[in-house]
Amino acid sequence: MSPLAAALEDLAARRETLSYGALARQLAIPGPGSINRLTEALEAIMAEDAAAGRPLRAALCEGRLAGGLPAPGFFATARALGLYDDADAGPEAEAFVSAQRRALFNP
Repeated sequence: MSPLAAALEDLAARRETLSYGALARQLAIPGPGSINRLTEALEAIMAEDAAAGRPLRAALCEGRLAGGLPAPGFFATARALGLYDDADAGPEAEAFVSAQRRALFNP
């Protein structure tokens, strides 16, 4: 298991979320560009999760300005994977993330 996957599994077990920046620091991803490298790795994990029929572990990340939700790239990737079809980051986005987090917190 990759360090990122292990960190996400730990977050799920603790029923917690974490900002992208805090997760990048926890994983000691060097910057600048650490968030970009982290999001690329999260997108790969999202594809793995989708292929395996699992909830999206990347839903445990919070964007700095996203009000507790993941950053817009999470939703774009979920759309690309055919898992999310709303173009807006409103109530549908909150419901989608809540469902993902519930599934992760209650396996």
